[in-house]
Amino acid sequence: MYDGRKTRDWLTREDAMSPTAALESIFLTAVIEAKEERDIMTCDIPNAFIQAEMPDIKEGQERVIMKITGVLVDLLKETNPNLFGPKVVFENGRQVIYVWVLKAIYGMVEAALLWYKKFKKELEAVGFVFNPYDPCVANREVRGHQHTILFHVDDLKSSHKEAKVNDEFLKWLNSKFGQFGAVTAKRGRIHDYLGMVLDYSNKGKVIINMKKYVEDLITSFPIKFDKKQVALTPAGERLFDTGQGKSLEDQRKEIFHSTVAKGLFLAKRARPDIQQTIALLCTRVRDPNESDWNKLIRMMKYLNGSKDKVLTLEAENLTVIQWLIDVSFWLHPDFKSHTGAVMTMEKGAIQSVSRKQKLNTRSSTESELVGVDDVSTMVLWTKLFLEAQGYQVEKNIVYQDNKSAILLETNGRKSAGKRSRALNVRYFFVTDQVEKGNLQVEYCPTNEMLGDFFTKPLQGTKFLKFRGQILGEDNGGEK
Repeated sequence: MYDGRKTRDWLTREDAMSPTAALESIFLTAVIEAKEERDIMTCDIPNAFIQAEMPDIKEGQERVIMKITGVLVDLLKETNPNLFGPKVVFENGRQVIYVWVLKAIYGMVEAALLWYKKFKKELEAVGFVFNPYDPCVANREVRGHQHTILFHVDDLKSSHKEAKVNDEFLKWLNSKFGQFGAVTAKRGRIHDYLGMVLDYSNKGKVIINMKKYVEDLITSFPIKFDKKQVALTPAGERLFDTGQGKSLEDQRKEIFHSTVAKGLFLAKRARPDIQQTIALLCTRVRDPNESDWNKLIRMMKYLNGSKDKVLTLEAENLTVIQWLIDVSFWLHPDFKSHTGAVMTMEKGAIQSVSRKQKLNTRSSTESELVGVDDVSTMVLWTKLFLEAQGYQVEKNIVYQDNKSAILLETNGRKSAGKRSRALNVRYFFVTDQVEKGNLQVEYCPTNEMLGDFFTKPLQGTKFLKFRGQILGEDNGGEK
């Protein structure tokens, strides 16, 4: 293991950071796999980094040297005394060996990137083509069907219609990367991948299950809840109020910070129903007060009463994308609005957004226009990613419940009246995309606007209805 901390000062981000699979890519490919009933294989490559070579030394560059001290020197000498014995020098009475690093070592800042480049090169050599919108997703055609690879450093997911293709791919992985330990794979319909359990057991569906994570989150919280200490919703109606009370002491502040961070990990994966609450609490981690602490407790009680909730994703049509985008006007104490959005292909939230807007707006129509612009990069990226995967998107629909905003987005300046003429031209970017056919904007009644779930702390029947649709529950959350 290498202590790479000291190298950060002279390595640029581009030389050190390896790309990793986007969460959106993981979910989109999982939905495709469920829809096409593919065979799934997950595996991790043991000792991956040590199989990547250090780059060749160019003129004027220095070699990477590692200094070995302590008990490791004795172990090396014991392993091969003829090789390492003569290399020992003494510094201040301590044994030291200097070695020239030829392979990437765990702990080196650039190790993950060196591994990525090697793995990418090997995949391309056997016909894989990488998706230009995610550098960790690659495809090739085998026996008339798509073979998709998605990887996060050395954690790999492979899918194809035929199980035999995954069998052959596993053999190839072992032939290339099994020299320091066999590449073992998990087969079947249930896979533990990147902290999530992906369950393909139900035809056409993939279930994202993090029940154990929720249980561990509740157990590790210093306040212990019994079965009766539950909340029906993750937040009360006054979620966005600044609140009263003194700042938390250091111990509770640290608990607040770590719990919110764990909650964020959960909200972005299997539990989008707490995403809005987490989005607010994330803005309070620097200086949380007693009111914020009580909001955190409320969310934990909600999780305590909904431990068994999972996210179910299903696609009716892989060529139709639906975005439901809504905004709460002047929601925050500084009079900024809040954007909420959800992307679905039939059942469940494949992507979701709950985000404070960065500027003040003068009307609800203007804030709705800003909200769509906030999400537009995700709207367009999703279309481009799916098309690069080989699925021609026929409809990329943005639903809104504000007809004035729809007119502005569809017609641009032509529909701008006196109050909207001063809008920054960048907020008519959506109009250009509509004209190019990259998306279309349609009306959705307020009572059906799922984006509303991520803009305000809903309660009662509406909360249950929208939560059911967002989590992809068969009963729609009505029960």
